[in-house]
Amino acid sequence: MAIVELKIPNLGESISSVTFSKWLKPNGSFVALDEPLCEIETEKANQEISADKPGQLIWVAKEGDDLEIGALFAKIDTSVAGEAAAPAAAAPAPVSTPTPAPEKSSSYASGHPSPAASKILSEAGIASSSVAGTGKDGRITKEDAQKAASAPSTPPTAEKSTAPTPNPVPNSSYSRVENRQKMSRMRRTIAKRLVSAKNNTAMLTTFNEVDMSGIMALREKYQDAFVKKYGIKLGFMSIFAKACAKVLMEMPDVNAFIDGEDIIYHDYADISIAISTPTGLVVPPVKNVESMGFHEVELALKELSVKAREGRLSMDEMTGGTFTITNGGVFGSLMSTPIINEPQSAILGMHAIKDRPVVVDGQIVVRPMMYLALSYDHRVIDGSSSVTFLVKVKQLIEDPTLLLLDL
Repeated sequence: MAIVELKIPNLGESISSVTFSKWLKPNGSFVALDEPLCEIETEKANQEISADKPGQLIWVAKEGDDLEIGALFAKIDTSVAGEAAAPAAAAPAPVSTPTPAPEKSSSYASGHPSPAASKILSEAGIASSSVAGTGKDGRITKEDAQKAASAPSTPPTAEKSTAPTPNPVPNSSYSRVENRQKMSRMRRTIAKRLVSAKNNTAMLTTFNEVDMSGIMALREKYQDAFVKKYGIKLGFMSIFAKACAKVLMEMPDVNAFIDGEDIIYHDYADISIAISTPTGLVVPPVKNVESMGFHEVELALKELSVKAREGRLSMDEMTGGTFTITNGGVFGSLMSTPIINEPQSAILGMHAIKDRPVVVDGQIVVRPMMYLALSYDHRVIDGSSSVTFLVKVKQLIEDPTLLLLDL
């Protein structure tokens, strides 16, 4: 038996361990060269690992395991590779006794839900132990979970006890089910970084409000022509990104961050954009926004968003950033205090646009207004600088001609 060991590859200097997300091939199945075997989760993105050799796959790792870089996760019996291609009429050659590894993974699979099934059962408050799996080795499939979730609940029987209960209301009316689930690696990383930002920075937040009338009129007037020329819509995010990039070039303190006892200043604006994904929030940067056109920012944002939601962001696409913008308004947030994305020193929070009465030229009028919040590290940015930055961004948004003419 010729056994090839498969180990977790080196994924970059900052990554020392991964979470083994799921198997893409069954235990004991034949795999071809470069065929995807499994999916692993890093603190930044998901990644597939492919077979180095053709042969019979032997599971070693379990779904959900945390593995160090270089850890063994599977084996391939290359001596079985030729047998997969043998004619059906040929007598099978005797094979040696399988290693204990498949037996271990088989017992693990019995009664264990797939990731999709686990999510459905969790949302329905159903314990996996109460569901009979119809998949391979008794595994609970997505269809099993859906049937269990849609089945009517049965009230508890009173056969075991005849004593009257003090509460006449059936127990089924009140759910007391608890379901403990391990945090995903991305969620653990997010939690660690948010706590670090709160504990290791002198973070403050300053607020302002902006009249969105000018931008909305600009988009309404030129949207069709913009789409016709560039094949993509002009959104609010590219306008805010360009406004922030312009002011960042004028106020380098807001675009800097601390490294030990030094402050690093940047002559470029790499703006990280917060993107919500099924597994958590990611903040890939759009690089050199100060030198890009509005359509280039929109196209870059679209590409990053698609990759983020599909879990295809590379390490390079997740690295860097000198300033962050997050838009809670898409979820209906009216006001918030965003947390700094370390090691950056500032983050701009956009919020929902609401019609509100405001005073313009002594008259009360209704305008589409948005609250802006700038959280900043007071160790690097003075209070006056933070307020000035936000006022400058407000001016560019309220009069976009200033932004277009670079005034």
